[in-house]
Amino acid sequence: MTDQQNNVDSTNDAPVEEQKHMRKIRSFVKREGRMTHRQQTATDTLWATMGLDFKKELLDFNAIFGRDADVVLEIGFGMGKSLVEMALNAPDKDFLGIEVHGPGVGACLADAADAGLTNLRVMNYDAVEVLEFMIPDNSLATFQLYFPDPWHKARHNKRRLVQTSFIEDMCPKLIFGGKIHMATDWEQYAEHMLEVMSSSVGFENCSQDSYIERPEWRPLTKFESRGHRLGHGVWDLLFKRIS
Repeated sequence: MTDQQNNVDSTNDAPVEEQKHMRKIRSFVKREGRMTHRQQTATDTLWATMGLDFKKELLDFNAIFGRDADVVLEIGFGMGKSLVEMALNAPDKDFLGIEVHGPGVGACLADAADAGLTNLRVMNYDAVEVLEFMIPDNSLATFQLYFPDPWHKARHNKRRLVQTSFIEDMCPKLIFGGKIHMATDWEQYAEHMLEVMSSSVGFENCSQDSYIERPEWRPLTKFESRGHRLGHGVWDLLFKRIS
């Protein structure tokens, strides 16, 4: 469920424009694998009804889903198992998932179709650009980020998606009272997330103890279950927009 950046270094002898392009930091590492027949078929046949293409224009969620409902945005849904389960368990809400891994998008579409979901749409694009150009202000009830790449090496920390600038961009997209829910199994990243969110203007921690117990709406993944068996910790953070 990674939604982070490709590590590209510029060279001193490259043209200025090329250096500028090479220094650009995206929000993910592009890791394309081979699609299964099921994933490819789902992408080919379901994209027209469940997929959204990137355009530099604001989305109209009421028109997309055919109703007025709370919208949940998840970045980096991986293979989409938990996202499909959440959408299935909350039919009163609409879900938008963004993932750059093509096979994961295909798997999510296939599972969503098997479940008969009508309240889920997906995008296969850089979430940072989607946030900048396509998500209207005051349109999201919840933003979800589960187990993003922690970029644990110190020299790579700057590539973490959760940075002050990203949270500042996300804040106006949430409705007042809207929530940011994040989870990670990397303690240092949890501490970083907590520091960024605690210092961000306009948010209030929903926990008096820094972190919260895994809420019932976030499904327990196989990856997470295996981590628990191995004694690994998981940290959930929940913050609310208050201004």
